[in-house]
Amino acid sequence: MRCFCVVLLVTAFFSCQPGSSAEPPIQGTWHLQSGTTVTKNDTVVTDYTKGQKMLKIINESHFAFLRHDLSKGKDTAIYDGGGGIYTLDGNKYTELLEYCSARDWEGRSFEFTVTINKDTLVQTGVEKLADLGIDRIITEKYIRVK
Repeated sequence: MRCFCVVLLVTAFFSCQPGSSAEPPIQGTWHLQSGTTVTKNDTVVTDYTKGQKMLKIINESHFAFLRHDLSKGKDTAIYDGGGGIYTLDGNKYTELLEYCSARDWEGRSFEFTVTINKDTLVQTGVEKLADLGIDRIITEKYIRVK
């Protein structure tokens, strides 16, 4: 019994130490489930769990995303990838896309509003690239990979 009390006290002591807090809830690996894109009056909903897979990985300073088809290019070949740095201020999440398979997108910032509820991340924002003729609102729903 005495040993149990000592272990309990040591555990309580170390769990209260500064710097032992859990990582922010946005950090981790996320699997894209669906996306909604609104361009003018046109809305397109994409199920990213059928025939393709996309992951977004977020650590303390950087994000990366990878998307590919599941048929290994036999049907419609898909591969997208990119990443860069991000900032998070409350629910304002801003990505600076430093690397991207769509090279015209590199060096641009995108601002999103994020919500996290248990294992679900939803991000909504505007992609506006006037020189590329892109002006749309996107909403993406991710599930945390465990």
